[in-house]
Amino acid sequence: MRTQLKPAIVLLALFTLITGLLYPLAVTAAAQLVFPRQANGSLIIEHGQPVGSSLIGQPFSEPKYFWGRPSATAPTPYNAAASAGSNLGPTSATLIENVQARIAALRTADPANTAPIPVDLVTASASGLDPDISVAAARYQAARVARARGLGLAAVNRLIDQFTTGRTFGLLGEPRVNVLLLNRALDGLQL
Repeated sequence: MRTQLKPAIVLLALFTLITGLLYPLAVTAAAQLVFPRQANGSLIIEHGQPVGSSLIGQPFSEPKYFWGRPSATAPTPYNAAASAGSNLGPTSATLIENVQARIAALRTADPANTAPIPVDLVTASASGLDPDISVAAARYQAARVARARGLGLAAVNRLIDQFTTGRTFGLLGEPRVNVLLLNRALDGLQL
């Protein structure tokens, strides 16, 4: 038994050192060298202070801002430490109630807008933290934001175009708009 136990303990210690210490340190060092901004959370810094991350959705509820996808994190919205999907299926009564409440909130915020509401404005993403909305979701909200800020609709649509990111590698996903970056640009117009 001793002849089997000693090599097992030595291998456990060796692999613990390699996989628990050396490998994570090497990956962290490589990430800091090659992708330092992303490795540090893709923080957006203004006046020396972080205002958010371009990778994590932020809560916006004022009419002058574009609203992102609903958060699936609870009890605090957009809590990165609680990232998880809602796990509500298409026949879930809770999901249906949540979607109906979100539709009502969007209609109340802009009663003149009779366009179909893009699905990403009423359903959470898989992580519950998605920082992006579809171009259609941004265009749906453009008139409300323009009115609330006293801007022309064309100026708001130009900003949407400016902050639209195309498909990853030209073929993966759909064009999208980062809500935090778009809202920060709108705030910059107001300064």
